[in-house]
Amino acid sequence: MTTEQGSGQMVRALSWKGAFWVAAGVPPLVLFSIGGIAGTVGQYAFVVWMLSMLMGFSQSFTYAEMAGMFGNKSGGTSVYGATAWLRYGKLIAPLSVWCNWFAWSPVLSLGCAIAAGYILNALFPIPLAESQQVLDWVAANIANYTAETQSVVDYIAANAGVTVDDAIKAVAAADGVAALTPWFRVYEAFALTIPGLGTLHFNSTFIIGVVLMLVILMIQERGVAQTANAQKWLAIIVLVPLLLVGLVPIFTGSIDWMNVTNLMPPAASESGDWTLGGWTLFLGGMYIAAWSTYGFETAVCYTRELKDPKRDTFRAIFYSGLLCTIFFFLIPFSFQGYLGQDGMTEASIVEGTGVGEALGNMMGGGPVVTQIFVILMIMALFLAIMTAMAGSSRTLYQGSRDGWLPIFLGKVNKHGAPRNAMWTDVAFNVFLLALASDAGGYFYVLAISNVGYILFNFLNLNAGWIHRIDSAHMERPWKAPTWLIGLNTCLAFVNALFLGAGAKVWGYENALWSGLIFASFIFPVFWYRHYIVDGGKFPKEAYEDLGLPYGELGARKAGIRPYLALVLGAAVVLWANWFFVLPG
Repeated sequence: MTTEQGSGQMVRALSWKGAFWVAAGVPPLVLFSIGGIAGTVGQYAFVVWMLSMLMGFSQSFTYAEMAGMFGNKSGGTSVYGATAWLRYGKLIAPLSVWCNWFAWSPVLSLGCAIAAGYILNALFPIPLAESQQVLDWVAANIANYTAETQSVVDYIAANAGVTVDDAIKAVAAADGVAALTPWFRVYEAFALTIPGLGTLHFNSTFIIGVVLMLVILMIQERGVAQTANAQKWLAIIVLVPLLLVGLVPIFTGSIDWMNVTNLMPPAASESGDWTLGGWTLFLGGMYIAAWSTYGFETAVCYTRELKDPKRDTFRAIFYSGLLCTIFFFLIPFSFQGYLGQDGMTEASIVEGTGVGEALGNMMGGGPVVTQIFVILMIMALFLAIMTAMAGSSRTLYQGSRDGWLPIFLGKVNKHGAPRNAMWTDVAFNVFLLALASDAGGYFYVLAISNVGYILFNFLNLNAGWIHRIDSAHMERPWKAPTWLIGLNTCLAFVNALFLGAGAKVWGYENALWSGLIFASFIFPVFWYRHYIVDGGKFPKEAYEDLGLPYGELGARKAGIRPYLALVLGAAVVLWANWFFVLPG
């Protein structure tokens, strides 16, 4: 390792505060799915966020211990935990890393899709039917419509009881909106349907999203220190107003306490009981919230770039967890208390493009304040995307260095940034962006990527106790209490429950199986790298990091217990997927 740029290695340029700022893009992730969870769980949405955040904070202590054990590794806790599984099956370790990567990487495409929506709304707005320009267009063209006009005939057929005059006005207004909508807003070069996956839309959202992605890539090409500096100022500009949004409604009395008390279970019966369908929806909320609330574990992606990893690793993840706890408690509570269930489930909130306006309204501001919050929302998305690209690219980088992923991903540029891994991230997300360029594809990408994230967390939480048994000889600058390692092991199986029950909730009953199929893609990739390229052995540094002689993985001191954990985890997932059913 080095502190000098241009060495062809990663550079030790970060303090724990730098890693904290790079991870500061996690709190805005609450805005990605705040509407979707409210629409699924109903009044219990803010409870879901709080419970999920408490689980994430508890689990982070297992991750903090493992991160301290590997001061020379990058890529985050999936890499550190994966090494525990090497003795028990070479395929399990790369599976954990792969699942973590394809869970984090889509933040690029999902964030760019939402940001593109804000930019389109600002620069190419769709006029309202009651706006003066539409009214003028209707007045100038309404004479062209008669009772025999086909669109009028179709409208009357679809709306029984409507008069001819009302039908003509409605059709003319709709045509006026379409005629005055800027061409770029509805531009689509072409669409491509992939059976079993979805439709790729190469439209205006896609074009703007790709440009945003390339801008963020150029910033990160300058190295982790420059990334952390940019993140610091973005975080201050974004998180301070976001914190005020959470606090101001509480102190000004804008919270309607009926929205957060006397809670009704999701899809409850007339008696208000918890039904099996209601529990399924609740577990679905916990499933999708985990994608955001657990995300601050990315703070330990930069261990190899910390100046003092023994001291700074724990601090980075602990203080990142505290920051996220504040935001994931406050924002969902204030949103729900202010907007209520109907406001939380409006289409613009669910899609994410109306969150900025909602933030402005919560602060009691007029149009100017609302526009400021729209701009802040775009910056918040930049913050989240920067965090995701920095972390996920380093996971690819370390996966290559450890012999799990293709060799070319293990190269860095003169600034110590993993250039090839970052470009791979971008290329993958250009494809996902085409899939996520409409609301349906957005949640499909989110549901599938979270299959990987829950799988990674299950494997990684079990890695904590496996390392305690098999790698007891390794130094631990910070050691979690044993009871907490045990609790987090139990939470691994709670996460398996979320996976089995929750993946089906998001409108795609095959999301679990699609996610598992995508997870399996790592097997041929690893097989080629390990057996064809590396001759069945891992790179020398991978053994050194574990304190083992070259070519030896050490004794399996844990015996059959890791295999029993895998079998039990799979059984929980399959049982939950069979037992829990959607309402109706």
